[in-house]
Amino acid sequence: MGESEVVGGMNRIMAIGHDVVDVGAFGDQLRQPGSRLSELFSARERRQACSLASVKNDGQALHLAVRWAGKESVLKAWCAALGHRPVPYGIDDFPWPQVEIIDDSLGRPGVYLTKELNDLLLSSLGICGDVHWLISLSHDGSVASAVVLLGLDDPGFSDS
Repeated sequence: MGESEVVGGMNRIMAIGHDVVDVGAFGDQLRQPGSRLSELFSARERRQACSLASVKNDGQALHLAVRWAGKESVLKAWCAALGHRPVPYGIDDFPWPQVEIIDDSLGRPGVYLTKELNDLLLSSLGICGDVHWLISLSHDGSVASAVVLLGLDDPGFSDS
C-alpha cells in the first residue's frame, strides 16, 4: 500500500489512544453499594453489554470494562491530537455518557459521539470537516484493552 492510499476512510491519522482495564477491579467497583460507575455509560451501552453477557454466558462487567477502555482511549486520542492546545476536559469532568462504544449489527465496535461533543471536538482541533474513529477492543482473562485511532475523513472515500 502506498503512502497516499486511504485506510478505512481516513486520509490522515491524527492521534492514537490506548487503555487497559483490570476486569475484576472494574466489576468490584460496579458492584459497590452507591457506585455511580454504570451511569458513565449510555443506556444503549448498558443494554448491549447485558445482551452480550447473556449470549456469551459471561459477565456484564467484562463488556462494560472493555467499553470503558474504549472511552478512555477516545479521550487519550483527543488530547494527543490537541498537542499543546488546551484540553477541554480532564478525566474527572469528561462527559463519559456522550461517548458511546457500540457494536454494529455485524459485531464491529464503533465510536459514537453526541453532536454536542463532536462539535466541541472539531472546534478544539480547528477542523471544518469531520473526523473518523477506528477502534479495536479485546479482552483476555482479567484484562480488557482498547486502541483508538483518530483521523481525518477522506471525503472521496466510499466503503460501498
